[in-house]
Amino acid sequence: MSSMQTKMDRIPATERRELILEAATRVFGDLGYAGATTDKVARAAGISQPYVVRMFGTKEQLFIEVLERTCERILGAFDEAIRATDDERSVQSRVGEAYVELVETDRGILLALMQGFILGHDAGIGPVARRGFMRIYDRLRTVFEPEEAMSFMAQGMLINTLIASGLLSQVQQHQENVDELLACTFGDKLGIVVDGLARDA
Repeated sequence: MSSMQTKMDRIPATERRELILEAATRVFGDLGYAGATTDKVARAAGISQPYVVRMFGTKEQLFIEVLERTCERILGAFDEAIRATDDERSVQSRVGEAYVELVETDRGILLALMQGFILGHDAGIGPVARRGFMRIYDRLRTVFEPEEAMSFMAQGMLINTLIASGLLSQVQQHQENVDELLACTFGDKLGIVVDGLARDA
């Protein structure tokens, strides 16, 4: 048994699970569902592949748990923003900033979410992705009118698409309309998001 595995065994099971899910979120986000393997997740987490399989079973079940964790992270960020009544900004501004901060701090979360939506046809993953999508919409509807919630989610999907496509890496390369689109999408948070993604990379 490796020293890394021995060290991992000393960590409580709930923390081990969270460390594996964090690593899996990065791996699925970077490589996609097809490109990711339980072995690659295990290497990213610094543990053995049999341990990942023993804890999660199949790659599909591991991804489902990543997807559920991703939705919980998004909902948690939104809830915190909604509760921040001492903040003078509107609740819509707070929720929007919370989403952009997620982009900055955890690129894998948003890319894993996109992978879940792409796999909507999958009998196991599709229902989880759809349920998560509607949970997010339902939470937004507690503070937004229907059109506002739809617009917010459309903006969020645009943000995800810009990250997944790698377009953010081309900021300030003077390609026609790229900087304009990015500036319109992220506003004064663009530099912060680009710096955060560079650190993550």
